[in-house]
Amino acid sequence: MYRKSALSSEQALQKARHYCSYQDRCHSEVREKLYSLGLHKTQVEDALAALIDEDYLNEERFAINYAGGHFRMKQWGKVRIRYELTQKKISDYCIRKALAAIDEDAYAGTLVRLSQEKWEALRAEENLLVRKRKWRGWLLQKGYEIERIAALWPAK
Repeated sequence: MYRKSALSSEQALQKARHYCSYQDRCHSEVREKLYSLGLHKTQVEDALAALIDEDYLNEERFAINYAGGHFRMKQWGKVRIRYELTQKKISDYCIRKALAAIDEDAYAGTLVRLSQEKWEALRAEENLLVRKRKWRGWLLQKGYEIERIAALWPAK
């Protein structure tokens, strides 16, 4: 078994540029990618600095695009988006900015629509308390705030 030869810093930087141009990435994803290419700590930090200078990496832009995309495509709530961005080691400032970029009317409308759809989907559940628990649990899992969910009850 042979070992794959390590890339030079410039080759790894070029691969990282391609990796970042394909879609927005967070710093932690790119750092992990650079380490997987065989770079050492100082090389990784230098490459990250170069990518930031060349605007391939922008944490604020990533956070805003991530939040907007996951809200539109997966209909995630702000609680879940905040959690996922925190897992990606995004700063609180960028998380707040990303959540503020979500249109409030669209957010409220999506919550109401999802709530009604789920309530209808649980129509076969005869026990009202069980139906309500399943409905509320599903909305919480999607990442919506408990206060907003409570304000929707009854969801008829």
